Amino acid sequence: MTKAGRLTKRSEFLAARRGRRLNGPYFFIETLVRGDDEPPRFGLTVTKKVGNAVARNRIRRRLREAIRTAAGSEMRNGVDYVIVARRDVLNVAFVTLKDELSRRFSRFDPAKSGPSKNQRQDASASEV
Repeated sequence: MTKAGRLTKRSEFLAARRGRRLNGPYFFIETLVRGDDEPPRFGLTVTKKVGNAVARNRIRRRLREAIRTAAGSEMRNGVDYVIVARRDVLNVAFVTLKDELSRRFSRFDPAKSGPSKNQRQDASASEV
């Protein structure tokens, strides 16, 4: 298993928004197929709406640990993942969190990853 890298720049996070979105009860994941065979990269987003700094940092620590211990092996090479957490991540059992992350990562198929809904709308508008 290769270690997943980290997304650090704002432009990398914004680029992932153009990809496919995988919804879940505790978070949603925005994915972008980079088209290379480099190790996967991930970034975490926890907004102020979720809670104070202590709660946001705890959510980030829980998600990073879940990726490190279990879900990282399900991530595909050449794909960027942005995990946008909801407040429920704080209270859910850690085993459930790991299982949910693994399930979302394993269901993602880069071959089926077409343009996002916004890109389809932009393309159809330019054809008119």
